Amino acid sequence: MEFFRFERDIPFMSWGKYTTTISLLTFVLSVFFIAYKGLNLGVDFTGGTVLEVNYAQPADLNKIRGTFSSIGISDVSVQNFGSSRDVMIRLPIKGDLSAAKLSEIVIDALKKADDTVEVRRVEFVGPQVGQELLENGALALLFVSLGIVAYLAMRFEWKFGVAGIIANLHDVIIILGFFAFFQWEFSLTVLAAVLAILGYSVNESVVIFDRIRENFRKMRRAEVNQVINNAITRTMSRTIITHGSTQIVVLAMLFFGGETLFYFALALTIGILFGIYSSVLVASPILLLLGVKREDLVTPEVKSQEEAVP
Repeated sequence: MEFFRFERDIPFMSWGKYTTTISLLTFVLSVFFIAYKGLNLGVDFTGGTVLEVNYAQPADLNKIRGTFSSIGISDVSVQNFGSSRDVMIRLPIKGDLSAAKLSEIVIDALKKADDTVEVRRVEFVGPQVGQELLENGALALLFVSLGIVAYLAMRFEWKFGVAGIIANLHDVIIILGFFAFFQWEFSLTVLAAVLAILGYSVNESVVIFDRIRENFRKMRRAEVNQVINNAITRTMSRTIITHGSTQIVVLAMLFFGGETLFYFALALTIGILFGIYSSVLVASPILLLLGVKREDLVTPEVKSQEEAVP
């Protein structure tokens, strides 16, 4: 089913030098912000205290934040979860206070502000545990990337594996660059979104790579750039429908999911937009730069001995 039809092939590869230049600049800027500013790691990675409290009526998050400001705690995360009466509070480690003492101060302040508050859970995440989570997350990214390269190399050819992983890592670095530049909180949920984008982006690349392989068999007299342009153009309808419907769901989480899902949905939004861009305008031009040719995917036909003899 195609809702969007393109009568002529769109000359994507003629824009390759411009898109790769833009991608290189955004990649370098993202790396710079990650190195210069660093990620604003959440309590999941740095360690701290997590409290879950319940109110008799819908909680006023701004009032709760004001309560923390009045006792000198500003770098705190306050968000709803489950219902409007349930609130999750994340407190970073305070060097001059133990976790138990900090929890006691916070609970006392909350009860003074509203005596209906009920503490459901108090949990402390040590810095060592946070460091382990960060290391495990980095390892997860590494193994997923290696798996993608191996899969694409076996299914297609090593040039496709290199092009695919460069495009996918391009998306990941840009997501991290956004979070570093704006100093948005980077938590386990955001890491989950980054891993999801890796899989999502490679799926788009595989669809285009499949069509390129098919075109090499059908369009035997066409140039490589014509083969790739046709492959991308013929998958554009599928790309628009698939990514458009996915983005609608993600935007619903972004605007209506509350603070718990906000950064998760934000990372997905950035990743989906750049995932389309990288699959079309990064991975495919890299294939051209690597010198992909028909013989890489299609075994040349060998004439029989009788046909060879004049």
